[in-house]
Formats: sequence, C-alpha cells, structure tokens
Amino acid sequence: MVTSRNASDRVALIAEKIRAGKTALGIEFGSTRIKVVLIDDTYETIAAGDHSWENHLENGLWTYGLDEVWSGVRDAYASMAHDVDTAYGERLEKVGSIGFSAMMHGYLAFDASDELLVPFRTWRNTNTHEAHERLTDLFQVNIPERWSIAHLYQCILDDEPHVPRVAFMTTLSGYVHWRLTGRKVLGVGDASGMFPIDPTTHGWDESLLRRFSQLPEAARQPWTIGDILPQPLVAGSEAGSLTEAGALLLDPTGTLRPGIPMAPPEGDAGTGMVATNAVRVRTGNVSAGTSIFATVVLDHTLERLHPEVDLVATPAGDPAGMSHANNFTSDLNAWVRLFGQFAEAVGLTLDAGTLYGTLFRTAISPEADADAGGLLNYCFYSGEFLAGIEEGRPVFARGPEASMTLANFMRAQLFGAFSPVKIGMDVMTKDEGVRVDSLIGHGGIFTTPKVAQKILAAAFNTPIKVMSTAAEGGAWGMAVLADYLWHADTPLADHLDDLVFADAQSTVEEPDPADVAGFEEFFANFVRGLPIERAAIEAIPLER
Repeated sequence: MVTSRNASDRVALIAEKIRAGKTALGIEFGSTRIKVVLIDDTYETIAAGDHSWENHLENGLWTYGLDEVWSGVRDAYASMAHDVDTAYGERLEKVGSIGFSAMMHGYLAFDASDELLVPFRTWRNTNTHEAHERLTDLFQVNIPERWSIAHLYQCILDDEPHVPRVAFMTTLSGYVHWRLTGRKVLGVGDASGMFPIDPTTHGWDESLLRRFSQLPEAARQPWTIGDILPQPLVAGSEAGSLTEAGALLLDPTGTLRPGIPMAPPEGDAGTGMVATNAVRVRTGNVSAGTSIFATVVLDHTLERLHPEVDLVATPAGDPAGMSHANNFTSDLNAWVRLFGQFAEAVGLTLDAGTLYGTLFRTAISPEADADAGGLLNYCFYSGEFLAGIEEGRPVFARGPEASMTLANFMRAQLFGAFSPVKIGMDVMTKDEGVRVDSLIGHGGIFTTPKVAQKILAAAFNTPIKVMSTAAEGGAWGMAVLADYLWHADTPLADHLDDLVFADAQSTVEEPDPADVAGFEEFFANFVRGLPIERAAIEAIPLER
C-alpha cells in the first residue's frame, strides 16, 4: 500500500513538472539510432523514445537522406510523447528547453536558396585523404578525413560542379537546429570537428581561415570560408527558440508549442563528455557505439603534430585530444546476430540482453586465453585512418594452430574493436605525456557488467570507471546541456560536479596485469596482420 502510494505520488509530481515545463529534452542522431530523452529538474529520465536507422552507400559514399532525418526524428519524438501520455497522463505541450546533437563531422552544403547541393556525406567517408594531407600540412594542425573542411576542400580539388554555389555548410545537428530555429549556429564542440577552433576566443581560428582563403583554388570561389560556416557557441549560450514551423516539423500533431529555448547544437563527442562528467581538465571518456573515440581534456598543448590525434573542444570550449576510430560495433553486432540465428535454429529464443550478455561474458571467462588464443578480427566496415586502411572489409583470421574457442572468439572481437582507438590514445599518454586522472566508459556496450570495462582497462592499462548513466547516452547528455541554459552562470564542470553527478553511482575496473600483457600481444599481432585487411580490399570489391 505504501509502495503504491509512493508510486502514485511520484507520477503526480512528475506530471506537475511536465505541465510547469520543469523539463529538458535531448535528441541525438546516432549512427544507428535516433534517441529522444526527456529529463526533469533532478536530471532523471522521465520519458524516452527512439528510431532505428542505417546509413547507406550511394555512389561509393555513406549517406542518410534528409527525408530520413525528419521521418526518423518525428517517429522518435512521437514515441517519447506517447510515453509521457501513457506514464503521466499528460499531453506534451511545452518543454523547458531543447537541444539537438548528432554524429560529428561530415558535409552538408546548401545553396543561396537553402537547397541541399549534394547528398549528406557522413563522417564515415574516407574519400578525403588528399584534402586531409594538404590541409594538415598547410595548417600544421591535424585535419582528419572526417572533418567538414576536409570534405569541402576535397570537393574543390575534385572540381565538383556544386562548389561555387555553396552558401552555407554545417553538420547534421547544425542543420536540424537551423530548420527548427532559423539560426545558423553550432555548439563549439561540434564546430571543432568542422574547422579548427581558437581556444582563447572559442570561435574559428582566424589565422587558419585566412590561410585557407589564400589557397589559389579557394580564392577562385565566389565565397570565403568564414562566410559559409555557422557561428560557434559555448554551452549555455542563447541559440534561438523553436519557431512555429519548427514545432510542426518536430511534432506534426501541433501539440508542442513554439517559443521553447534551444541550446547550441552539439556533437556526440561533447554529449559523451557531459554524460560521463568528463569536461574538466585531465578527465577523459571513451564513447563506444558504431564508431569509438577516446577523448581527454588536455592539461597542456601537444608539442608535435600527430595525425592520430584530433584536436577538438569540450562544449565549454576547452581543448581536448581525441583518438577516433570509424569502426566499433557494426561487425560485433553482425556476429551476435549470427549466434542468435543459430539459437533460433535449435529452438531457442533469446532476448538481446541475454544473447549479448552470454557471449560477452565468455570473453573474460577462465576459458579465454589472455591473448585471445591467436585469433584476429578486423571490424572494418569502412576505412580506418588510424590503421592506414582507406576502405573497409570486415575480416576474421586465424592460423591453423590458433585456439578456436567461443571464449577466444569473443575476446578477439572485443580486443579487435578496441585496438584502433588505442593507437591515438598511446600517442597522447605515452608520447606526449598527457595526464589522465579518470577515464570513463560510455555507451550501450558497457551495460553488460564488467566485460567491456575490463577489456578497455587492459587496452589502455588504466582504471576504467563506468557510471550509472553509462547507458543513457548522448541524448541524455544533450538534455543536460539544454537544462544548462538556466545555469550558465556556473562553469559547466562545476555544474556537473555539484548538481548533475553529485549522487551518481559508479564502478571502477582496475587493469589486470595478465590482461594487459595479453592485449599487448594481441595488439602486436593485430598491427602485424594489417596486410590481411589490405589484401581483402584488393580481393573483395565494394558493391556500388
């Protein structure tokens, strides 16, 4: 009776918060899922919705259609609004604040009539190698293949006919925000994956803008680079409000009212930092999903140029180093689906949690050899810059004397998935002496207790913390940033420490020396075996 009354009281309390607008909404466009999270003023998730989607290969380039963007976000939003109605008996007419985030980088270019010039080119594309090399040399700052400026410059080098017509370019989060508010702005974290940011002004690096504009092939264009980029904004900045047309784009039922304040749109790296409380200097996080990146807020400027490390910014504008690998869960998920199909073939129906949990736990069981028994796995669905691989071909390989067991197979899957990101992380910590006080795991893979945490501790030879919010994801982090609009007088790091994560629970996994040694042996074999991947690229053509 008491439990029932408490539950009823909680529902009534949350319903009142919803009516009063004591909420924040975060929406994130991930690579395989669009997720919507509604939080209350205690940062608890009170409703959620999602929509699955997949990028697709068109003319050799990875893309999503803009119609998919809008149909997907409407579906995810409707699911969340239905959750609100079902759980609390409230129609969602207002929200305290809203924020959008998305996968970083890529290329969305529009003409003066706001028409998309070429299909959206995502971060996954690696056709920009020449632009990466030339701009890195010109700027003396690493410009990864994924970055928006690399995409634009490659279009210039390739004489693509649309280039002279470019009037505006942005990221996916910036595009959605623009359509909903009319404002061409971008959170500084997401902006730092378009073009280098000046850490003192938190705006574009003006000297590098000039250097780009002085390139003969850029000088011939009818635009200048500074005029076609969005305006970077730090977290907590005023970024516009939801227009009437924008409200209908998001909620075609007309229930959601316009006028809601909007946070600067951010990238998934920034929302991952927030979701793991890793925005303070010498903190870091590892965000694992379709891609994986390890980000550390730097305690000093890197002494040398390192192509393996992206220099980005936190949502507050502080410099951070990132090791980014294009590939992580796609191949892993494909193998798990295969095991699921086998289970069905023998008459077993397993839910996803049981299937993943059972397979993952074998990887850290006593039956697993520390080095994965000589098995190798390359999870490269797309090119992987860190490994020097321009295209992707998933490959599993072994010698005839390797120990082919389920435990070793799953261990090789996880070891192989974490291997590329280790390359850039080693550059920061071993070569540049970057200090890390805490490293936090973030993403759905960490929901299976201990497994990915233990593997990552072995890969980086450092303690790995996983917080109770690990599975909440970037949408929750974006909701926190949306709420931060009302707390911007407090530094973001202090706000997260003092309010958002004050009572957060966490677990820490210390590196096991045997696991560390095993991973190092696997990693050496992984690097030595990369010619296998290159041979697969030559032998297996892409379907175009």
